[in-house]
Amino acid sequence: MLLSKPQPKSQPPKSVARQFANVNAGMPPTHWDYEAVSIGWGDQEHYLIDDRVGRGKYSEVFSGYDQRTDSRVIIKVLKPVRTKKIKREIKILQVLYGCVNVIKLYDLVRDADSRSPAFIFEHVKNHDHKELYPKLSDMDIRFYLFELLRALQCAHSHGIMHRDVKPHNIMIDHDRRELKLIDWGLAEFYHPGVSYNCRVASRYYKGPELLVDFQEYDYSLDMWSVGCVMAGMCFGMEVFFHGADNADQLVKIVKVLGTDGLEDYLARYDITLPDDVQVALGKKRYMGIPLETFSTGHEDKAHPIAVDLIKRLLKYDHLERLTAEEAMQHPYFDPVRH
Repeated sequence: MLLSKPQPKSQPPKSVARQFANVNAGMPPTHWDYEAVSIGWGDQEHYLIDDRVGRGKYSEVFSGYDQRTDSRVIIKVLKPVRTKKIKREIKILQVLYGCVNVIKLYDLVRDADSRSPAFIFEHVKNHDHKELYPKLSDMDIRFYLFELLRALQCAHSHGIMHRDVKPHNIMIDHDRRELKLIDWGLAEFYHPGVSYNCRVASRYYKGPELLVDFQEYDYSLDMWSVGCVMAGMCFGMEVFFHGADNADQLVKIVKVLGTDGLEDYLARYDITLPDDVQVALGKKRYMGIPLETFSTGHEDKAHPIAVDLIKRLLKYDHLERLTAEEAMQHPYFDPVRH
């Protein structure tokens, strides 16, 4: 049987995760071999679709009801997609079932006529982040970021990278003070030395490793995305790095973090910039902008201890970023740690 574990290159890895590098190597193939997943379809007649609550590249999402229990659920109807991708998401959701602040998968069904598969999830109420984030207090932001890190710490400890952390995938029920990390459709099992697809994550939350096409990335990709989310929350910006395309996204990052740091990163991992990125960067050198500059007018949320944590997440070098576990120990979270 062909296993779904990607085959590492014959040469030594250019980069290996600082934490949880060998989680999957220490587990039986049943933990990470999603191609071997046997899908057990439930009965779609148990569920009623109500209102559409979201739409993405790969799916449409509805609120609905489980008629057996008269309880609300979320129904994610997949658009045509490879069976391998469906199996990967199923396997990851099964592995993470019960992980703190990770959405729970309840059932899998398939429409009798269209054969379209649908995932049945626990119901999650969400406040739109564009309206909610500006209203959050300093302590609210600390609380929800800590809850997000708890979800990522659990996923990473199971050998799984989310690869699409962004506000749209962070469901917050502010009335109940609950957070759920959703949409594990791009998530993947981490194996050292494997070259992964860089066409993951949403543009504004892509780590530099994706933008320079460095494929041996790891869980630290998620930590860059957390840094972007936190920067937006604390600095009162809907998006912190707002690039027009992927090449311009790196330009926006370089303007803040500086050219020298990028060049050090490229040299350290022997990375050659893609042509379009070289063109976008041009010959101009950027000194960088101190992150404290963005605190002006937002000192109640972007105080020095918050900016310090953002700095430790928004590092070019993925191996220099804090892990989820390290970030949770940062003094920023002292008032909300539990």
